[in-house]
Amino acid sequence: MSKNWSLLLVVAFALGFGIKTYFDSQAEIEQQPESTVLFGKENQAVDLFNTQDQRVRVVYFGFTRCPDVCPTSLAMLSGALNEIDESAQKQFWPLFISLDPDRDAAADAHKYAQYFHPMIEGLSAPLDVTKPLADSYGVIFRKTELENSQLGYTLDHSSYFYFLKPDGTLITKVPHTMTPAPIVAAMNKITSEGK
Repeated sequence: MSKNWSLLLVVAFALGFGIKTYFDSQAEIEQQPESTVLFGKENQAVDLFNTQDQRVRVVYFGFTRCPDVCPTSLAMLSGALNEIDESAQKQFWPLFISLDPDRDAAADAHKYAQYFHPMIEGLSAPLDVTKPLADSYGVIFRKTELENSQLGYTLDHSSYFYFLKPDGTLITKVPHTMTPAPIVAAMNKITSEGK
């Protein structure tokens, strides 16, 4: 067998393995997480996947001490909510879920989210609740210690908006954006398709 054929077989194998890995990871993301209770305004329990509430969840995972990515993302979500009409707004439940429960009590997460838009509900819960939830959608986050800082640590995290059916099934996700347009486009597509 010539070197070209050997190289071609290696490339084909690597490409096939990469595609299989991608689709396997997508299948994992689409698995429905178990019913999850978090805490929001006035520390009230919130069942994220209460199917009596038929709104599409627009979930963003972050933390209140995030220096740039979270504020930018929530500002873009706010902009998107302001661009759609009131009847479309009623079809969505925008949520900010803290990945830093040690520093973000439910009241703090809620106050932070409300700063960006009155529709965005801020939630927090212990990591044994939020980590499996985040993991089920492929959210990556890790604590990074900060030397000589009063903050002590920060969180490095992926930045996506997850559009979920009431039972937690992933509809679509929108990556970090510097304009509201991709979020608006996802919202318009969901409302036109009726979820």
